[in-house]
Amino acid sequence: MSPVAEEREQQRRDRKAVVSDAKRAHILAAARHVFEERGLDGASIREIAKQAGYTPGAIYSYFDAKEEIYGALLGESLERLNDAVAEGLGAAASDRARARHAAMRFYGFYATNPRDLDLGFYLFGGMRPHGLTPELNARLNGRLRDALKPFEDALLRLGATQDTARAEVTAFFAHCVGLLLLENTKRIRMFQEDSGRLCECYVDRVVERIGADSPDTIPNINRPQRDAINP
Repeated sequence: MSPVAEEREQQRRDRKAVVSDAKRAHILAAARHVFEERGLDGASIREIAKQAGYTPGAIYSYFDAKEEIYGALLGESLERLNDAVAEGLGAAASDRARARHAAMRFYGFYATNPRDLDLGFYLFGGMRPHGLTPELNARLNGRLRDALKPFEDALLRLGATQDTARAEVTAFFAHCVGLLLLENTKRIRMFQEDSGRLCECYVDRVVERIGADSPDTIPNINRPQRDAINP
């Protein structure tokens, strides 16, 4: 094959890949709408195909089952979450600042993207995991843990033990989810409170507690006295 012919063949493959990616994205957008309306249990490939304007066979050329589509949507959501947490993290001036940044970016992502919260915590069908394969479920859970890792790492650098850091991250996750549920269901209004402010106060208390003896949290003027008392 001549260089010109090879170039044309590559261009053809590139165009085909672009079309394929566009169709896949269209299917995922249609599926998200169906899942939001019907939940995973009530959704079907036929319904997703109808929403997308395709035949069911066209959907099966991209995905084997609706659970695979659901997993793809959740995977994309978790990638956006990880990107949101990482954004600006390197500019944090201290480990305390890194901890606060990582935690509040995690909360902020779901606070501003409630549909991603639905996907991330399986809320469509009543807050329980649905038929994802063990392998896919493990991979998605891994990406969720990745989004929490910057917070955990900052706590470790502030002096927390591995067990303490893990426990604090777990407690933060539970606290965060509870506040997000109150916010998204508007139940937070019962208490006349702001869920974002409450989350920030919680994170501040964790950071202050863990970082109480960290060099970057104690003014230099106090360090000699503390060292003299606790050599």
